[in-house]
Amino acid sequence: MEIAIIIAVVVVALVFDYTNGFHDAANAIATSVSTGALTPKVALAMAAIMNFVGAFLGQKVAETVSETIDPGQGTHGLVIVMAGLIGAIAWNLTTWYYGLPSSSSHALIGGLVGAAVAAGATANWDVVLAKVVIPMLLSPLVAFGLGFAMMIAIMWIFRNAHPARANRGFKIAQTISAGAMALGHGLQDAQKTMGVIFLALLTGGYVAESDGLPIWVILAAATAISLGTWSGGWRIMRTLGRRIIHLDPPRGFAAESVAASVLYTTAYVFEAPISTTHTITSAVMGVGATKRLSAVRWGVAKSILTAWVLTFPAAALAAAVTYWIAALFLP
Repeated sequence: MEIAIIIAVVVVALVFDYTNGFHDAANAIATSVSTGALTPKVALAMAAIMNFVGAFLGQKVAETVSETIDPGQGTHGLVIVMAGLIGAIAWNLTTWYYGLPSSSSHALIGGLVGAAVAAGATANWDVVLAKVVIPMLLSPLVAFGLGFAMMIAIMWIFRNAHPARANRGFKIAQTISAGAMALGHGLQDAQKTMGVIFLALLTGGYVAESDGLPIWVILAAATAISLGTWSGGWRIMRTLGRRIIHLDPPRGFAAESVAASVLYTTAYVFEAPISTTHTITSAVMGVGATKRLSAVRWGVAKSILTAWVLTFPAAALAAAVTYWIAALFLP
């Protein structure tokens, strides 16, 4: 019975990883597609490949995710993990349907914490606060500020450049910055699924806490997020690429470069599972604000902010309800 639940948890975790890929595919490529730097198919292919590669570049974020809750051992603990995943998937699909770029990362953490609280299990609040909540609040502010500052620097450095020639150069540069962004997405988001699978294996007693991630876990998570990315997230791409602000190549390059830098820094230095969605969207707003504040469509931004605020509690509630339903059938 227990091995069947572990297999089910792994499958559901990979489904979450897949939904993460198509939900967040727009993060890496929306700006490049909207500026004409890359065609949608080329951008998706590059993002899928870079997501796959990025999944192999670290394990620290996965370790953080696996430490957010202590579900206990055996079947009951596995049901808690499963409920957390289902809550995250439900919120991912809801926001994807409405085209809102919410955070798959915080949906996952919110789902796990919500299921743990509903079950009376232990949520490691020190880890959640230090490595999830604080970075969740700070990373968008940092991305906005750096995006604004980098765009001001670009405008000053290239103030005498011919506009058409500069745009052509930045379109080429966007190929690199979009690739870096996709690599950072794989580094951050594929690891979150790895962390959940490791948590399930730990709960079932199949690995020890000191063990490294099994290679099959890394390969499976990398493949799932890559396939999800290839399937695309066109609804969210439209919101991120055009509805917030109409980007030109220099602003697209600045937003992607800043977002990628924040993703790498938080993964390697702070070991924090931050939201790629929050990061790139805030960077887009930051570079857009250098035109003039009214150039950013703040009504759309307000809708996105609402989705951000609701993500953690909504996924937690969905996970808690899932656990309560599952508990009716537990022995």
